[in-house]
Parts: sequence; C-alpha cells; structure tokens
Amino acid sequence: MLPYHSHLSTIILIAFFVLVLGYAYFEARGVLYGPRIILQPETQLMHDPFVTVRGKAERITELRMNGSPVAVTEDGAFEEPYLLAPGYNRIVFEAYDQYKNRSVEEIEIIYEPLLITQTE
Repeated sequence: MLPYHSHLSTIILIAFFVLVLGYAYFEARGVLYGPRIILQPETQLMHDPFVTVRGKAERITELRMNGSPVAVTEDGAFEEPYLLAPGYNRIVFEAYDQYKNRSVEEIEIIYEPLLITQTE
C-alpha cells in the first residue's frame, strides 16, 4: 500500500487513467473507423444532363470519383461536376486513409431527357 494513501489520490489516479484511455481512443479513431464519405445527391431521377456531386469526406488522404482524383478542401468538402449519359448512371467514390483503409460510396442516377415536341 502507498504511504499517505487516501481516497483523493485514488480518484486522481483513476481520472488520470480515464484521461489516457480517452486520448488513446481519440487518436485511434482513424484506424478503428477508417475513411467516411457523405454524398449529395443520392439515388434519383434527373432531367438535366449536368449534375454537380457534392459531399464531405472525413479521415482521408485520397478521394477518387470513378477512378479520377477529386480535390478536397481542408475541412473535407468537395464538389465535382458530372455529365450524365441517357439512362442509368453509376458514380463510384473511393476514399483511402493513411493506413490504406478503403471506403466506397456510390450514387445511382437515372437520366431521362425531356422530350420537347415541336409544332408546325
């Protein structure tokens, strides 16, 4: 037993270890959870061939859209234009973190051009 052992020293020791464990969890979040991607728009029907995909990525070192690199701001926001083909379109986002963990998110968009009839 420690000399001068009291309840106060026990509480301080427990608080210290809780603080150390909390800090270890905070630092290990990247390994535990990996990269995260949040996208807008989600699956939908479009009548305009041009769409801008916006989103936010967390805990990443690299972000790719259909294999091409995407520029990301310091807070993780990104905005990428995309030209839709008629019919079904699938846009795949891949994110990697510093530990080479991978996260994949995709958007499915159906593009139906508006048919404009001309009257004579």
